[in-house]
Amino acid sequence: MPSPISAAELQTLSSKAIAAKEAAHCPYSKFRVGACLLTEEGEFIIGANVENVSYPVGMCAERTAFGTAVIAGHRRFKAIAVASDISPGVSPCGMCRQFMREFCTLSFPIYMYDKDGNYVVKTMGELLPDSFGPGDLPLK
Repeated sequence: MPSPISAAELQTLSSKAIAAKEAAHCPYSKFRVGACLLTEEGEFIIGANVENVSYPVGMCAERTAFGTAVIAGHRRFKAIAVASDISPGVSPCGMCRQFMREFCTLSFPIYMYDKDGNYVVKTMGELLPDSFGPGDLPLK
């Protein structure tokens, strides 16, 4: 799949996602995840997982990045990178996939980095086929 972002954007996206793992709050699982989201305006917004002693209350890195971006007024995005300390790299969970679908087309690229900096890229449509998105609701 040809990249919809430049080599320089991909380098920044990956380095910021990998660095964002340092901000993870994961005292229970010790499973660090960092994310970096690239907005259409060219801004890079990071996120990290934030665990809670009540496990379902925690936030994944992807949702943290998107929430931060949306609060800052962004609604259009070019790509996201997700980085973990395992190989192969981690894929966004089901909840994150649906959350991301609110703001992304099916062709939106998701770069998944492993502990060595290698990545696999998939589209939103590949990770969430037959998804339910904003276009599925009737217009008023």
